[in-house]
Amino acid sequence: MLKVNGIDVFYGDLQVLWDVTFDVKAKEILVLVGANGAGKSTTIKTISSLLTPKRGTIEFNDMRLDHLPPHKIIEHGIVHTPEGRRLFPEMSVEENLIMGSLYGEAKAKRLETLKYMYDIFPVLRQRRRQMAGTLSGGEQQMLAVGRGLMSRPKLMMFDEPSLGLAPILVQLIFDLVKRINEEGVTVLLVEQNVMQTLAICDRACVLENGRIVLKGTGRELMTDDHVKEAYLGI
Repeated sequence: MLKVNGIDVFYGDLQVLWDVTFDVKAKEILVLVGANGAGKSTTIKTISSLLTPKRGTIEFNDMRLDHLPPHKIIEHGIVHTPEGRRLFPEMSVEENLIMGSLYGEAKAKRLETLKYMYDIFPVLRQRRRQMAGTLSGGEQQMLAVGRGLMSRPKLMMFDEPSLGLAPILVQLIFDLVKRINEEGVTVLLVEQNVMQTLAICDRACVLENGRIVLKGTGRELMTDDHVKEAYLGI
């Protein structure tokens, strides 16, 4: 479904990704794992066209994406749920959800999808008139995920969805990611919680200092000596 081919990415004169290459198959969960500063968020920002690769290509269902503006990426079915949620704090829960359905089929089926979001997240139905900035951290993360789903994505990219949440909410978010995938949405997940992430994914790539150094299934990487020492504390 998604092919990232040899991308080099810079912030000004500073190179942060080197020859990053991987693919995401339809209906799977692929995870990018690595330490802070490894280049995980930069990778998905580049797929979203928030950054432009200096070299390399990005294809989605055999269509080149790396020359398109961000709103066109959404129209093609890719959604990016960013680190830190990035909600509109002075807009209501429902207004935030509606902001995820501005294009094409998502706009035409907005009411149907909104009802589905409230079925998935009953607490958001209860708080639909409440300002997003007044929600708890867990509720804000649910809203960020719901806003992404409002666009009816084919591929959903999550950037650190469990960051800053209590352990019980972390499990809820991972369960939610699995549910979204089981309902047919392909998932690209960036996450520092390596143990839980490898447990739910189909495949994973390990990023270190802007380069992919390991690839494999979640089970393979959980038993890899380097991964166990560097990321699992084993």
